Amino acid sequence: MGRIKSKLVKRTANALLKRKNQFTGDFEENKKVLKVKMPSKKIRNQIAGYITRLKTKENSEKKRVQ
Repeated sequence: MGRIKSKLVKRTANALLKRKNQFTGDFEENKKVLKVKMPSKKIRNQIAGYITRLKTKENSEKKRVQ
């Protein structure tokens, strides 16, 4: 089983996804995008990981529909 993400991580990730569409399914790229805004390394990595998971899930659903 995976780890449960906090409300802070989920809320921040969803807000960032609504504002910016520059995130991808690659964790390292998402981490670089967040590096400018997030001072905390731990929170930055958690948010980047959650965004990566959401984008990967979104891409797999798009492929399934086609």
